[in-house]
Amino acid sequence: MIAAEPQQKYQVRFDVGLVGFQALAAQADVVILADALPPTGYAPGIPTPLAAHRVIPADLGTADRVAEWVLARQAEKGDRFVVAVIAVGERRNDGTARFAVEDFLVAGAVIDALSSRGIDHVSPEAAAAAASFTGLRQALRHLVSASETALALVADGRQAEVTAAVRPQARSTAEPGAEAGSEAGSETGGGRAAAGRESAGIALLREFTFPA
Repeated sequence: MIAAEPQQKYQVRFDVGLVGFQALAAQADVVILADALPPTGYAPGIPTPLAAHRVIPADLGTADRVAEWVLARQAEKGDRFVVAVIAVGERRNDGTARFAVEDFLVAGAVIDALSSRGIDHVSPEAAAAAASFTGLRQALRHLVSASETALALVADGRQAEVTAAVRPQARSTAEPGAEAGSEAGSETGGGRAAAGRESAGIALLREFTFPA
């Protein structure tokens, strides 16, 4: 039997997909959805309301900004700020969920960025994701561009979206100087998510479409 609250003794936790989100969200001060590439559109996903939780996105260009945001929120709280990092994943042609290496690497990048700022009490699962990112950092763009998701997007005529996603600071959550409480005016995460309000240039997500 697993614990009712998975990874509960660690400050930074990691899991995958909708099931991972459901397992970790309730006990976290923030959930970070690691989502490197736009959805392939193979099959409908599961639109999930997020209003009951504090959820923000991360991609290849925003891991450091997200880590700074978490550090600031921890300072405001004056206590341990619990972080759940979720690698979103993707869908197969039949609509079933599959592991997405690009999201795993983004999750690792976020966890590594948190650790470099002193938020380093990480679960074994989170440590493994961070170690994968640091070990593969030099090949990151190649690995993402060559991933199953990227190849599917390219085959569908969406090479420009892949190219944009692997650039530094790609798909930024908001401009660095955005005012606290400003409303994000566009979709976040390649059409998967709707953004809400938050401070320090990071937008909360109101809804997210997870793989089935």
